[in-house]
Amino acid sequence: MDIGGTLVKLVYFEPKDITAEEEQEEVENLKSIRRYLTSNIAYGKTGIRDVHLELPDLTLCGRTGNLHFIRFPTHDLPAFLQMGRNKHFSSLHTTLCATGGGAYKFESDFRTMADLQLHKLDELDCLIRGVLYIDSVVSSGPSECYYFENPTDPDLCAQKPYTLENPYPLLLVNIGSGVSILAVYSENNYKRVTGTSLGGGTFLGLCCLLTGCSTFEEALEMASQGESTRVDKLVRDIYGGNYESYGNMMSKEKRESVSKEDLARATLVTITNNIGSITRMCALNENIERVVFVGNFLRVNTLSMKLLAYAMDYWSKGQLKALFLQHEGYFGAVGALLELLHPS
Repeated sequence: MDIGGTLVKLVYFEPKDITAEEEQEEVENLKSIRRYLTSNIAYGKTGIRDVHLELPDLTLCGRTGNLHFIRFPTHDLPAFLQMGRNKHFSSLHTTLCATGGGAYKFESDFRTMADLQLHKLDELDCLIRGVLYIDSVVSSGPSECYYFENPTDPDLCAQKPYTLENPYPLLLVNIGSGVSILAVYSENNYKRVTGTSLGGGTFLGLCCLLTGCSTFEEALEMASQGESTRVDKLVRDIYGGNYESYGNMMSKEKRESVSKEDLARATLVTITNNIGSITRMCALNENIERVVFVGNFLRVNTLSMKLLAYAMDYWSKGQLKALFLQHEGYFGAVGALLELLHPS
């Protein structure tokens, strides 16, 4: 699992080749947990199994099964731990492989509330391992990697599959609550170039303050209906049309006429443009022309993906291609699972 600042991401491998003898020997606790995880698509009010991302008929450690992807807000972690306690998870495993900042922050909660130890793993190692693994096993259905063709033309902009063959070097931009930017030269050769605290957490926090929304989905829905130029001031004589974020809000008259949807849109544009600008500078400094964006900030967030694609293409005069991945924010959790099965 990957315990982030906003979301917990969990991946679960469900073996489908269990023999009759194995099934007979299975303890009831294991059957109960498997039934609970695989027969539901929602857990409580906020837990979700992303069925559209499920990878069927996958082979792991010689077993064939389905890989499931589950997420829930980090603030609901106590409910998850209580569920684990109620289902006696610690009678089956005493240790969980976990990554993300929450693996440190909540380590004592796992121990005291669920009688579980955490095997803490490096976040960036897990991220890269997960990205390369998922891209290598997705062979049917939608391509794992894709890009936006004609990103500077709203009428012609279209999502297209992309084959991530010979991927190195690449710039990997992980946008979660914050942002980390990695230069990846091979599976085992990478470095963290930089990052910023202004990511998905900033977007949601500001939207909650400015609009009264309470969820990421609600904030995105409002942003999709807004117009950022009612909030931002267009500086036509600088950079040929950049934005002065929230510049119009210095005018009392314009503050009174702006809608909550406009504020949400301006916040999304501000955060996304900042990420795009930093990424562009890193790509120039590292002399890398391929940029892969991942992270849960991009979940159901086509607006930001198209903005990033536009920014990369426009400012690089077509030299930089922004790439995106279907499994967005789950790569850290996948990397943690691989470490459990194949310790490095």
